[in-house]
Amino acid sequence: MRLMNRIKKYILLTICCLFGLVKAEAQVTVDAKLDSADIFIGQRIGMTLEVSADAKANVELPEWDSLAQVAPGIEFVRAEKADTSMLNDGKRMMLSRRYYFTSFDSALYLMPEMNVKVDGKDYPSKKLALKVLTFDIDTLHADSIFGIKEELAPPFDWAEWREVIWFCVLALLIGGLLCYVIYRLKTNKPIIRRIRNKKRQPPHQVAMQKIAQIKEEKIWQSEDSKEYYTQLTETLRNYIKERYGFNAMEMTSFEIIQKLQEVNDEEAIAELRELFQTADLVKFAKYSTLINENDRNLVNAIEYINQTKLEEPEQKPQPEVIVVEEKRSKIAKWTLIGSLVVAGLVLLGVLIFVGYRIYMLTL
Repeated sequence: MRLMNRIKKYILLTICCLFGLVKAEAQVTVDAKLDSADIFIGQRIGMTLEVSADAKANVELPEWDSLAQVAPGIEFVRAEKADTSMLNDGKRMMLSRRYYFTSFDSALYLMPEMNVKVDGKDYPSKKLALKVLTFDIDTLHADSIFGIKEELAPPFDWAEWREVIWFCVLALLIGGLLCYVIYRLKTNKPIIRRIRNKKRQPPHQVAMQKIAQIKEEKIWQSEDSKEYYTQLTETLRNYIKERYGFNAMEMTSFEIIQKLQEVNDEEAIAELRELFQTADLVKFAKYSTLINENDRNLVNAIEYINQTKLEEPEQKPQPEVIVVEEKRSKIAKWTLIGSLVVAGLVLLGVLIFVGYRIYMLTL
């Protein structure tokens, strides 16, 4: 009885071992499929290889060199990148890869086995048959056979040139910026400009500020009467230009008085006429004035401005261009030069890349 029980145990153990081996063998499956059963001479045929294995298994797919003969009459063309997908909650994986072959002889071929290595063990696929067909040529009517056609230029594809166009735009922007900075540096002009709002002052306020500056500097008390009358008459000319709208800076004293007679009364012009006459004598006839005479002319200028000033309504601040002067130290100077060199190298690299892409696209 005991002997029979032992025999049964051995039989059950043997069956379990065999079942385990069969199950282990079934864990790896290799399948190969052709896109078609036949092709014409020179035509490519695609083969899909699918391998199912454990997720942790080391799988090696077959590889060949381009145009290598994998079987008599069958040449390998290329292979695509393998695609991997996980199965059974990540416990198994499915590898899929496309291979392309061709043939230049008409015959019925037996495709080679696709040998896959999984954890060092070989797993071949099934063999496939491929029929390569030839073309029927009418040798009796040679006129119907045409020679090789000329090469046709491929159609223009904007997608291929999009990258080149964007890099050309980048090169133009970098080149334009470099030219602008170099030009500003060579002409010793500031690179940055800033806009700020500045309130415009009425003409009489500007003139009175200038006269206050002349009084503060006490130019009329010095022996240089010419400088005093030059500044005083220029202040009045600027005031008249802004107040009445004609270019008093380019007119003679006589012309200014004549023009003012159209808008001012004689009493306001009388003292101004005396001031301009004295100034002309000092500037052109080397006339020497007294200090009290200089004081009187300064008072006459102030009175004329006060009599003719026009109170303007408050205006909105007007935008004025303010130049930001850069104090270029040695460090800032070398930093700027280094930035220009880097930008130049980037521009050179972009141009080389654009030239290379254009060369490759026009082959």
